[in-house]
Amino acid sequence: MSRLWDRGEPLDDRVLRYTAGEDAILDEALVAYDLRASAAHAGMLHRCGYLTARDHAQLVQAMADLAAAHAQGQWRIAPQEEDCHTAIENRLTQRLGELGGAIHLGRSRNDQVLAALRLWLKDRLEELAGMAHAVAAALDGLAAGQGDLAMPGYTHGQRAMPTTVALWAGGWAAELRDDATGLLAARRRADRNPLGSAAGFGVPVLALDRGVTTQELGFGSTHEPVTAVQSSRGKAEATALFEAALLAQDLGRLSAEVCLFATAEFGFVSLPVSCTTGSSIMPQKRNPDVFEIARGRTAEAVAALNEVLAVTAKLPSGYHRDLQLIKKPLFRGLQSVRDTAEVLAWTLPGLVFDADRMAAAIEPAMRATEQAYELVQQQGVPFREAYRRVKDGL
Repeated sequence: MSRLWDRGEPLDDRVLRYTAGEDAILDEALVAYDLRASAAHAGMLHRCGYLTARDHAQLVQAMADLAAAHAQGQWRIAPQEEDCHTAIENRLTQRLGELGGAIHLGRSRNDQVLAALRLWLKDRLEELAGMAHAVAAALDGLAAGQGDLAMPGYTHGQRAMPTTVALWAGGWAAELRDDATGLLAARRRADRNPLGSAAGFGVPVLALDRGVTTQELGFGSTHEPVTAVQSSRGKAEATALFEAALLAQDLGRLSAEVCLFATAEFGFVSLPVSCTTGSSIMPQKRNPDVFEIARGRTAEAVAALNEVLAVTAKLPSGYHRDLQLIKKPLFRGLQSVRDTAEVLAWTLPGLVFDADRMAAAIEPAMRATEQAYELVQQQGVPFREAYRRVKDGL
């Protein structure tokens, strides 16, 4: 079975397995995007006079058919094919003969994979931002239904001042919406068209128009100069994972607080039965496993970010096979955060706050700041003096 880089020389199976890694599996997510970018590339070749109208039409139709068949599960990337690029070209060649190979004119696997990856990444960031908004909406629902309930606020893990469920939920919701804004902003580095940069030095002799694919694929700009494209590898991925890690941390911290509030010692909130588990030895137990796993999975996003940063650190300019190793942590990290956001958006509406338990935890001393402010407002006492008076009276 032919691969795009195949020179007709033997390659040891152990070397192929080691260097290909999990790409045949991971690239299933990129097939639709690679076909989309390839169709745009074919259109550019046609406009520049390198494909006839008939050949262009045949290629575009064949790629549309391949995309539909893949979406329906009718074909998958074979391990021997190594990646989605070889898998697609093999099938185009099987269907169209030598014309199937004409699609690779003016590009390399380097700009080909990066185009598909950036299109995929833009979609995933938008999707993840939507999930962050979904969790925020679930918190809005708690505020609307139980927001008037008073609860103690904490600093340093100690009772501090009275607050409400609405303020507690609203604070987390605001931060999650800020995370969504950060995720959308992270698309900037992924919004540059790499097609036409080829292996990193452009395409000699051919008169190609990179602006055609930039416009057709909806990229914000064309990545220039061509030598910058491969040296940028890892930046868009790390930026995306950084913003995803911030979202994961907020989801994890929120989950940690739910776990704390659900303990018998606090008793501020009860969890729906459908999202708790039991104990193999203690019949009375109901454990907040969902929120504990959400708290723990923060580590996955941070680990993925660190892995991407470590792979790219100190690499010289241009393409290096090390860069292939970015794909796995990128996919894993973003999927982990998406899964957490999805499950929290579903479970949070089932939280029920205990008004009596929370009210009982608001001891009189927690109103000390309020009393100091009343002295300032009603008697004109300077705040520092009011602070001392209230403190001495406790």
